[in-house]
Amino acid sequence: MQQPSNIILGIDPGSTIMGYALIKVSNGQPQVLLMDVLKLASYQDIYERLEKIHTKVCELIRLYRPTTFAIEAPFFGKNVQSMLKLGRAQGVAIAAAMQAGILVTEYSPKKVKQSITGNGNADKDQVWKMLQRTLNIAEQPQYFDATDALAVALCHYYQQSSPLAAATSKGFKGWDDFIAKNEARVKK
Repeated sequence: MQQPSNIILGIDPGSTIMGYALIKVSNGQPQVLLMDVLKLASYQDIYERLEKIHTKVCELIRLYRPTTFAIEAPFFGKNVQSMLKLGRAQGVAIAAAMQAGILVTEYSPKKVKQSITGNGNADKDQVWKMLQRTLNIAEQPQYFDATDALAVALCHYYQQSSPLAAATSKGFKGWDDFIAKNEARVKK
């Protein structure tokens, strides 16, 4: 029996460059539909940039009809103003997804890297090389923001398809809860 397709929109938020990627999962096999960036540096006004982010995310949702939305959480840096701008960019993208009724999930940069490479401290090139192998992508995009967005989408797929995710969707709060409710299935 063929499972329905699942389309995941991944976003790497940014106030000067926003990465976005869409993957389609059919019968447990992810495939890249789109991977690109939205360049915002030419817009001097931050509010105009936020409007462009909202418009682009709404357009992607309208064109590709994703079933889920995954976004990278901002990491805490030393520059508070940069964090505020990044938070606004992230908020606008999330609001567009929520407005469309799409479930939003946020992942820390460390979680994304660990999910893709097995190492939460991997650099962007290591993440790209693993994405390239996993998804059979030939050509490297010009911006790592696009590959970061693809990594977020693939991380979300991995999290959704894990045994723990399946158990959680059945009402279990984690492995301890699963074991407590299924003692007969535990081999000693």
